[in-house]
Amino acid sequence: MIEIFMVALWLGLVFNAAPGAVFSESLRRGIRGGFGPAFAVQVGSLVGDAVWALLGLAGVGALFAVPVLRVPLTVAGCLLLAWLGVAGLRDALARPAPAPTTEPQGKQDRKAMAVGAGMSLANPWNIVYWSGAAGGVGAVLGPGGVAELGVFFAGFMASSILWCLIAAGLIVVLRRALPPLAVRVLEGSCGVALLVFAILQLCRLM
Repeated sequence: MIEIFMVALWLGLVFNAAPGAVFSESLRRGIRGGFGPAFAVQVGSLVGDAVWALLGLAGVGALFAVPVLRVPLTVAGCLLLAWLGVAGLRDALARPAPAPTTEPQGKQDRKAMAVGAGMSLANPWNIVYWSGAAGGVGAVLGPGGVAELGVFFAGFMASSILWCLIAAGLIVVLRRALPPLAVRVLEGSCGVALLVFAILQLCRLM
């Protein structure tokens, strides 16, 4: 069990630390709003990942190979990424950073969490990872490995929460170290990255 948990910890860090759309959005929001919004995007994405993980470990990943389910979700994810990318470019060009806001911090964090969850849930390709993980762990454990799969899931989630804290903390450090102009350039770069991720995700349908 300990070995399974440690393997899951390592896989979770590799999965979450890979550069992607979620980190770009965390960076975009955190570079203006600080730790709270950056952490909220990460946690929201983790909620979506947990849903896909449970579905994948339950063995229902094949359902999302059906175009009638996969295509609408993927298109919705592309539209969300494109909207966030345009918002990043607009904010970088429209006002100095960091911009003051009258919106309560809690409301900002809830919006950021919803965005993170939406980004993850609108990416059905995540279930491919979890279906493969379930198959790999099941092949090693053999039949009747429900408890072991639970340990694997717990280890993955634990490492994911740890990464949420690490990523948000690094973004805060970066925010404090950069001058306002560099913050605007970085925010615009995140917007461009999100648009690129939207195009790449759409290309996977073709």
